[in-house]
Amino acid sequence: MAYPTVNAPYGFKPINRLDGMPYAGATRQLNIASGYAANLLYGDLVIVVTGGVIEKFTGTTTGSPVGVFVGCVYTNPTTKQRLQAQYWPTGTVASDATGYVVDDPNAVFKVAVTNGSSVMSSAALASVGSNMSIIQGTGSTATGNSAVSVLAGSEGTTAALPVRVVDVVPETATGADAFVELIVKINLHQYNNTTGV
Repeated sequence: MAYPTVNAPYGFKPINRLDGMPYAGATRQLNIASGYAANLLYGDLVIVVTGGVIEKFTGTTTGSPVGVFVGCVYTNPTTKQRLQAQYWPTGTVASDATGYVVDDPNAVFKVAVTNGSSVMSSAALASVGSNMSIIQGTGSTATGNSAVSVLAGSEGTTAALPVRVVDVVPETATGADAFVELIVKINLHQYNNTTGV
């Protein structure tokens, strides 16, 4: 039996850079529009849109995310206190909101493999080097954590697919060639995309 067991998707977790250097927690603060009407959860992919603010990346088979959301800071509209939060609650009115985003184009992330219903699945070692699509699972506002994952069986050569598989995670494998977590990088990073917003 593998240890530890991965029971559910958790979004994208930064672990290091493509060149092997450790992830030191580097983030960029990017603005969130006051009243933005979607939850931004820890581990969600995000994109910069017109106006220079971030929004949740909702793509599955195409798109150019700018990075991974790992928390935010804003003035709570009720208490008027500055708040550091795990996630951005949909519709929050705060003109000073910024999100912390791991936006290094060379960052690599650990991510769970699921089927089309966000149920845990696996990928083979042969997935390394392929591109994959994303499943936009429903995260938890109780924990603030994302439920985004990559889709089992979506491995391919299609250039538009959002992530590239860099490696597998042997520690959580459920069989000799059944890896429930992969190491990926953003395939078409927004900073490297020649088309602006």
